[in-house]
Amino acid sequence: MCGITGFLGGAPMGAEACSQLLERMATRIAHRGPDSSGVWFDLEHRIGLGHRRLSVVDLSPAGAQPMVAASGRYTMVLNGEIYNHLEMRAELQALGQAPAWRGHSDTESLLAAIDAWGLDAAIERTVGMFALAVWDRQRRELALVRDRLGEKPLYYGWQGSGAGRTFLFGSELKALAAHPAFAGEIDRSSVCLLLRHSYIPAPWSINLGVSKLLPGSILRVTAAGAETPPRRYWNALEVARTASQQPLGVTPVEAVDGLEQVLRRSISGQMMADVPLGAFLSGGIDSTTVVALMQSLSSRPVRTFTIGSDDARYDESEHAAAVARHLGTDHTALRVTAADALATVPRLASAYCEPFADSSQIPTLLVSGLARQQVTVALSGDGADELFGGYTRYRVTASMWRRLSRIPRPLRRAAGAALGAVSPAGWDRLRAFIPGARHFAGFGDKVHKGAVAMDSPSADELFRRLVSTEQHPEAYVVGGREHPTLFSQPQAELAAMEAVPMMMALDAVGYLPDDIMAKVDRASMAVSLETRAPYLDHRVYEYAWRLPLDCKLRDGQTKWALRRLCERHVPRALLERPKRGFSIPIDAWLRGPLKPWADALLDPVALRRDGLLEPAPVQRLWSEHLSGTRNHSLSLWNLLMLQEWVRSHKALVA
Repeated sequence: MCGITGFLGGAPMGAEACSQLLERMATRIAHRGPDSSGVWFDLEHRIGLGHRRLSVVDLSPAGAQPMVAASGRYTMVLNGEIYNHLEMRAELQALGQAPAWRGHSDTESLLAAIDAWGLDAAIERTVGMFALAVWDRQRRELALVRDRLGEKPLYYGWQGSGAGRTFLFGSELKALAAHPAFAGEIDRSSVCLLLRHSYIPAPWSINLGVSKLLPGSILRVTAAGAETPPRRYWNALEVARTASQQPLGVTPVEAVDGLEQVLRRSISGQMMADVPLGAFLSGGIDSTTVVALMQSLSSRPVRTFTIGSDDARYDESEHAAAVARHLGTDHTALRVTAADALATVPRLASAYCEPFADSSQIPTLLVSGLARQQVTVALSGDGADELFGGYTRYRVTASMWRRLSRIPRPLRRAAGAALGAVSPAGWDRLRAFIPGARHFAGFGDKVHKGAVAMDSPSADELFRRLVSTEQHPEAYVVGGREHPTLFSQPQAELAAMEAVPMMMALDAVGYLPDDIMAKVDRASMAVSLETRAPYLDHRVYEYAWRLPLDCKLRDGQTKWALRRLCERHVPRALLERPKRGFSIPIDAWLRGPLKPWADALLDPVALRRDGLLEPAPVQRLWSEHLSGTRNHSLSLWNLLMLQEWVRSHKALVA
């Protein structure tokens, strides 16, 4: 795992100035690669590449980057891992196209494949997670490439004007901000997206003129400044549509057998490392399955890591420890207090290069720090929920749509208005008289969210409204208007899908790369830890989508096939328990220990001075939350992470 950055174009400069600038850009992301750094530039074509290295495969100088191909045609910087690079080497050898190998790094393998087969053909043969930049000296062209499911980040964009107009790119915005052409102007429309989703969906970023390369894409820019639209070499939505239309004709047992085979192959490849390796283990189905297969492939105990809470109501560390004992792993658990979790809040803005407000970023940062004390690489169970229907919201939304779609929309709209006429506090008082309602925390707020969604014209719009934190985020942003996203625009690939697969596919191209993987990447890289997600091997993704839906949702259970696979390695008694997770009580913290911090960030005078947020609606949220009449913790956390990021990152733009 590493950090990459660079530029193309701009005003001419000398060798020393160019080298110093690239070093400055790379140093901003030194946490992604603390082991070494390197720069490469071509003054004639005004192209420069910078790299920070976290040594994982081939620790020798032979794995250093930027790396030049044996032919001299290509120069590349790579962030990530190519898990099938040895197979690529073998194929090159068999075809007589292999160079005289300098070392055994995956970077050298991929670069040799690009040299022999061309960029597009080489990328299409890869299995891995990566973001890379490669300069083609012959065509005088820079290409940026991102992995299929968006595990690794890549920002890019034109900045400056006239002779100083420069194409910038990097693993994080911090690297771009070190270049003098970088303007750093906030995109107010992207702020609206943040307030709706708690993250900024690709291709947008927090800065005007800077985009995130979509997963599975290749972007090319010539030395003359000509840019072609990104080309999708792999499209998760299209794969989901095609695979789901060609379901496997297998029995349930055969489905589980096939899943074990493809997942075992993925995990075996991802255990490639020349440094200590381990795994996150929560004790849930997803991580337990990964660890069980890892242990079956390992000749020594796998190192596993769990963060637990000092509050027994939310602590899963004992369950994880029981699973670890059964599997025979070398297990480390750390129980943290509320004070420990609170202490990470000031670090969040620096760990995330743009505003990000999924509060599970806190335990992710904590468990990453714990693992980094012993290992350099950790495997995780991320991605299983999106592939195997693990989120409750899929079933709830599908059930709700089946009922709502039978009712004329005007009647639904009227019913929603009637439900919304009663305050959330009023619904909370009434829930004692409504069957089943007393079990729902924040019942009144849930009723109001459901009321807003009742007149949705389609299942995908219902899903969008139910998972949105704010329905009208532009009301909070001065001059803001939401950008269109894959989530807000109809997607042809989803047209014929049933409700549950449609929601899973939307999450696979939105929530998964832009929230889950962004959260894990930034938190782990903040402590120089490489994380790998075996479920996001594209072959696992394709297999999962070919499984019939009843192999995912069956007999009232989610992730049915994955559960059966896990039970082959771990007794069901260790797995059958309510899911708790590491709870972050943001609502209580904001009324307690975080109140002074939040007061300062949401101060109306400061908001008016900054001119980004409308003070009145922000103060309404804050006042209602403090009074206890509403729980606005999700909306407030979005606003606070935005404000803290703005305050912390002003100094980065010189």
